[in-house]
Amino acid sequence: TLRLAYVADIYESIPFENPAQYLSDVLRKELALREEAKVERLLKKARFLSRKTLESFQWNEKVHLPPRLDSRELSALHFIEKRENVILAGSPGTGKTHLATGLGRAACQKGYEVRFYRVSDLVDALTKAWREGKFQQFRNKFKKVDLIILDEMGYIPFSKEGAELLFQLITEWYEQKSLIITSNLEFSQWNRIFVDSRLTAALVDRVIHHAHILSFTGESYRMTHALSRQNH
Repeated sequence: TLRLAYVADIYESIPFENPAQYLSDVLRKELALREEAKVERLLKKARFLSRKTLESFQWNEKVHLPPRLDSRELSALHFIEKRENVILAGSPGTGKTHLATGLGRAACQKGYEVRFYRVSDLVDALTKAWREGKFQQFRNKFKKVDLIILDEMGYIPFSKEGAELLFQLITEWYEQKSLIITSNLEFSQWNRIFVDSRLTAALVDRVIHHAHILSFTGESYRMTHALSRQNH
């Protein structure tokens, strides 16, 4: 009835000094194991495409943070509590997805509900849901989500229908949830993917209203790594 999922497994392994200490240690262990299981559940539901973490991300002079934001403040994830967005923009291969994934995994560790999508996959899923009359059902999946990561905005242009559906979803999330968006395009080039310039302007307006914009410059890590291996 109390839903003590782990007590039966752990009670024999807890040292006994006196009843109060024993009971306290058993229940502390129960809570710690529950917390671990919750984080595991959150990580699984987020559906990250890699195991990259904040710890393994290399901050350097090629990652330009906005004024009044440093790497510590960003890593503390206050932007999620404030329902602000983080935009990571720059050339492919410069670490944007790594940082987005690292922030998302850290958010799961803190108990936040996170979802990770490649934007093209999300638009495909949205279009499919719309055509099958399940769009409302799809939108409801995000009700309890705190942070949504949209990776690779701009790699593939959308159909008019796909662009409108994504716009509808992002409008609904505006000031209700936090977004992390990675893109290889500057905002002025977003018309390329959203086709309709008025829609693009309205979308950019919502996305950047409460946003921290980081720009990534320099060569692609993947390319540099591949070339250095060839040279060796």
